Amino acid sequence: MYLTHLRLTKQIAALAIALSLPARARELPPDPSVTLVMVGDILLHTPVEDAARRADGSYDYTHIFSETSDMISAADIALVNEEVIIGGEELGVSGYPAFNAPYEVGDALTGAGFDVVLHATNHVLDKGAKGVRNCYAYWEENHPETEVLGIHDSTEDQSHISVINAGGMDIAFLNYTYGTNGIPVPSDMPYAVDLLDEDRVIADLKAAEEMADFTVVCPHWGTEYRLTPDSSQLKWAQIFADNGADLVIGTHPHVIEPVEWVGSSADGGDERGTLVYYSLGNYVNWTSGTGVGTANRMVGGMAEVTLTADADGNVVISDYGVTALVTDLRHGQDGVTVYRLSDYTPELADANEIRSQDASFTYEYCTELCDDVWGDLWE
Repeated sequence: MYLTHLRLTKQIAALAIALSLPARARELPPDPSVTLVMVGDILLHTPVEDAARRADGSYDYTHIFSETSDMISAADIALVNEEVIIGGEELGVSGYPAFNAPYEVGDALTGAGFDVVLHATNHVLDKGAKGVRNCYAYWEENHPETEVLGIHDSTEDQSHISVINAGGMDIAFLNYTYGTNGIPVPSDMPYAVDLLDEDRVIADLKAAEEMADFTVVCPHWGTEYRLTPDSSQLKWAQIFADNGADLVIGTHPHVIEPVEWVGSSADGGDERGTLVYYSLGNYVNWTSGTGVGTANRMVGGMAEVTLTADADGNVVISDYGVTALVTDLRHGQDGVTVYRLSDYTPELADANEIRSQDASFTYEYCTELCDDVWGDLWE
């Protein structure tokens, strides 16, 4: 499907409000339908980088996506949380705790079929202002067709709301992080990263409401390794629901969390309201963690949402679910691959290198975890 990427200013929405103009005064095409998918954290620990390194010193990450790129590319709009700043080799390729990836990561993401890349994470400033500048310039110069959220190169750029037209629907996307691991936003780049500031978020949501038929918020939030949402996530989910968000898909905890509907406070919380995926976990990682719970970090999810129009012409969620994913680890080149859990096997699980760090990891463990967190929603 042909996607039109729009960078609309909040001033347009403000003008429509001031003049009392109906911002969405147009009809959708007959029977519109858009499929949207999103995956969690691209978390490039050193062993993941090592698996991508070629003999000539270059990097190739395509093996990571080889088992899932069909689903990614088949969606009308595909989103990914790029946990690691793509600052290029000049800043030194590095893993935890201060991550930095070579530009080939971005090439692999677009090659896999991702249309929207989220960069508002707690690791966005791991390489400081230079990392953000390099990353932004890389996307602009090499993949201008890709919508990049969460980082900016100017105040003007930060003032824009990202809207994608697909299937005749204008869909707004917003991306924020709770923080940057204590690294201050550069004083000469106050626009560098989008943070979860309540006044700013509410203003953005109101602007998006005037510009788009549907609004998606992607917050980087929550408590690492916790399988249920914390009080901050619940607070923010309600703020999003009360101010016009239609879909919320979260990242950061590095493990999967539940999916639920959050009603607006104005409706007493009783209406279906906003669909919230609290955390999709990791898409790919090779954690150095050991012991109980480490296995949880190997299971992630792909959110799958279908948008259609209701009888009144409003864009709504007509179907949703989640596909369970698992990171398979092998030492050596190309040894890291993400599988659908439905395509994985007990034999593959038994040979997964993560078992040396947490022996409880098995195929059955993964399926039981998905059952416990997602119930019958996953496949």
